[in-house]
Amino acid sequence: MLAAINEAASFIRKRIKQEPETAIILGTGLGSIVDRIQVEEVIDYDEIPHFGVSSVKSHAGKLISGKLGDTCVLVMQGRFHFYEGYTPQQITFPVRVMKFLGVKILVVSNASGGLNPTFEVGDIMLINDHINLMPNPLVGKHYPEFGDLFPDMSQTYDRELLQKAKATAAELGIPLREGCYVAVTGPTLETPKEYQYLRIIGGDAVGMSTVPEAIVAHQMGIRILAFSVITDLGVPGRIMKTSLQDVIDAAGKAAPLLTSLIDKLVAR
Repeated sequence: MLAAINEAASFIRKRIKQEPETAIILGTGLGSIVDRIQVEEVIDYDEIPHFGVSSVKSHAGKLISGKLGDTCVLVMQGRFHFYEGYTPQQITFPVRVMKFLGVKILVVSNASGGLNPTFEVGDIMLINDHINLMPNPLVGKHYPEFGDLFPDMSQTYDRELLQKAKATAAELGIPLREGCYVAVTGPTLETPKEYQYLRIIGGDAVGMSTVPEAIVAHQMGIRILAFSVITDLGVPGRIMKTSLQDVIDAAGKAAPLLTSLIDKLVAR
């Protein structure tokens, strides 16, 4: 894997003009932040050695290099998922490449189902913890270059960045929820009893991504800030039949607020 990571990083390094300081992974329906970027280079995933290709609607499958304000950024417009048939190691491969490219901060977004009964569709939740119900991406051969084989996960989501996000949201007048994200394999949405179980064990939102990337980024010493957009509700009495298009539409409505928040945060 180490050779593959180096090969991918070398390919990208030759295509981009500056070393990225911050990387952003955009989830379902949240690709609009690209419109704020001074784009310098766009690379299709299928051009990059050893990269996967997203098969999910609304995941464009492009790596974008440029500037957000004065900050050099690398943006994944679309990600890979376990339910697409990728292994946890393939899902998190881009994060390892980011570290080798010099990335220090990773901002992650996703669309998720709300478990907290106080949440509403369209809310933005700042992730302060997670529960991983997916296969762990650190299983397998360990390379010292990746960091500790047994990383402490008690502060996965950077405390300083969490405080900056809350302060910035308050300044912009953007309501911001906060809570624990539960990662499941998908691709099925949850049954009512599954929603109930996930709430009982401590979840505020549930989705099918983000945590594998967060685990690997944390292992490699990348600071993490993550957001969920609540696109449907898994609360008793409020569960409705939901399609992927419903999720995309709901995420799209909240995207301008999240885009403004991330834009301001990256500038800081």
